[in-house]
Amino acid sequence: MNIHLTKSQIGLDGVPAAETVLSHVDGERGELIIAGEHVGTLAAKSSFEGVTARLWNGASKGTLSEADVRASLGLARQRAFARLPDLLPATRGMGIIDGFRAAVAGLRAENGLAHEATIVGAFPVIAGAQVRRAKALDPIAPDPNASHAADTLRMLRGTSPEPREVAALDAYLVTVCDHGMNASTFATRVVASTQADLFAAVTAGYCALTGPLHGGAPEPVLEMLDAIGSRERIKPWVDAALARGERLMGFGHRVYRVRDPRADVLKSAIERLSADGADLPFAGEVEAYIRDALRRKNPDRPLETNVEFFTAILLDALAIPRQAFTPIFAVARSAGWTAHAREQQRTGRLIRPSSSYVGAKPEASGD
Repeated sequence: MNIHLTKSQIGLDGVPAAETVLSHVDGERGELIIAGEHVGTLAAKSSFEGVTARLWNGASKGTLSEADVRASLGLARQRAFARLPDLLPATRGMGIIDGFRAAVAGLRAENGLAHEATIVGAFPVIAGAQVRRAKALDPIAPDPNASHAADTLRMLRGTSPEPREVAALDAYLVTVCDHGMNASTFATRVVASTQADLFAAVTAGYCALTGPLHGGAPEPVLEMLDAIGSRERIKPWVDAALARGERLMGFGHRVYRVRDPRADVLKSAIERLSADGADLPFAGEVEAYIRDALRRKNPDRPLETNVEFFTAILLDALAIPRQAFTPIFAVARSAGWTAHAREQQRTGRLIRPSSSYVGAKPEASGD
């Protein structure tokens, strides 16, 4: 019997692959819940260490506090820095994104640290080392007493960040730390379902994140804004791009049918970052015109702003190199990946979907 699947079914749209207490996405309502809180509420009241504690506790039924996580991540950053001489040689000759992947693949268990802390603590150390090496500079040693956001910025840039910069990056880390069964989280859970360790699972997650259909769009958002260049060019540039059938980066989402709730959280973070709103006035005009143009083009299903539009503006305002956007995304998402991997190992089963064979079949043999 031949079974013909729809495009949606082949992409597993709407097919539950796990039960989770970690996060929930409602694309029709534009709602994201992380660890029991709406993303906007969570970003307003929690640090990255706080939301990481909530995710890890949910995955393992633990009782970690925000202070516990802050201490373990500080120690983990120190341990990761000590291991850079072992990790960095394998990344020689690679760009930041690929070098980050190779170094992450070399992580291993650290005595006295949970795998989750080892991984999440190592990510900003590796990202900082890759960015610094691209500038022919030595990596910066971490400060175990600093917050994860503050130390991430310091290791990337070599100077102590201002409080408003720390607050902006912390809001970003919280906002994108988890997002339901996205492609990288699914990849992480698939590997974890085999009972492979968290290091293997998270490496798979990062590999999925590097794809342009998942985590690779913030840099092209800036390229689009650069190409538009000025307010006078917004209308002709956007109209011409749409006439050519080009995709406008930072708009549309596989799940959300309305505005991505994370977009407004990051927009507010940008406004707080700078008294003049950084590049927000120009970017806001671009966003408004594109949304209007997309409504005219597809009135039945207009594409709305997604998280990547304001991610690009926020990370650029923090002087983070564009080539490092994907690793910084991973710094945040590592909290969700490790929690999902642990939850899958504790409560799940081997993930093994079937496929619909549409290839040739051998001819029936005669008598």
